[in-house]
Amino acid sequence: MDVVDVATRSRMMSGIRSRDTKPEMIVRKYLHARGFRYRLHARDLPGSPDLILPKHRVAVFVHGCFWHRHSACRYTTTPASNVERWQRKFDANVERDARKETLLQSEGWRVIVVWECELRRAPEERLQLLVTEITNE
Repeated sequence: MDVVDVATRSRMMSGIRSRDTKPEMIVRKYLHARGFRYRLHARDLPGSPDLILPKHRVAVFVHGCFWHRHSACRYTTTPASNVERWQRKFDANVERDARKETLLQSEGWRVIVVWECELRRAPEERLQLLVTEITNE
């Protein structure tokens, strides 16, 4: 059973953003400060990557661990109510992510996924690794 009423839960869920999230903004600011130029949410590409760096032919997804099911992550929890519905949703998200990544790769893009927990745990280390991943063509 949920601890809040339906209207409150609806308001809370509607506040969850898919763009301009805090982890995404951290990645964007870091890359921009280091001279990388990118496009945001390229709708003409499969999955609308959070950032694309056309010069390097790299697509970057900044994934939240909860929604995209980062394996063995403490933020990958499942709500206690309506478990089957949530599991179907999570499975569909993971399947869609894999499909979009494969499509991007088939179009010649390198795909990099940055997980929310990596930016919480060791942001500077993960962001330096991201720069290395982008520049190692």
